[in-house]
Amino acid sequence: MHQLKRIQRLPIDLVTAWDFFSSPKNLAAITPDELGFKIKSDLPDKMYPGMFIQYTVSPLLGIPITWVTEITHVEYLKFFVDEQRVGPYSIWHHQHFFKEIPGGVEMTDIVDYKLPFGPIGDIFHPFLVKGKLEHIFQYRWDKLIEVFGEYKGERIR
Repeated sequence: MHQLKRIQRLPIDLVTAWDFFSSPKNLAAITPDELGFKIKSDLPDKMYPGMFIQYTVSPLLGIPITWVTEITHVEYLKFFVDEQRVGPYSIWHHQHFFKEIPGGVEMTDIVDYKLPFGPIGDIFHPFLVKGKLEHIFQYRWDKLIEVFGEYKGERIR
């Protein structure tokens, strides 16, 4: 198993953060264009436990693949979890946490994932998968600052 963890602070209130991130319709806005991300499901404005989201994404060589995630847990204003049901990973478990802090909100993403093909998949992780995921999360980081502004309070250590 591999893990990617990111903590970002934004100068917005908890409800604004929750409203943005709990709307699946906003996912495309924080995903790099080169991934060819396209939602295929009819989506409600807000997520709920048991909701499936189907989309296509082209992470490698522009080849589109189907990815289906299920929203498995939602606790209003605190966290939600999405898990891959169909897609490129053997396991994909993405936790999104939200916490009010002075002058804004702190968001923590924890992604636990496993590549297919056992040890062979792990060989490709350092130079093919890890960098791509880091790029996606850096894009998201930058895009969120562009949309909401930069947090001016205490920095994360």
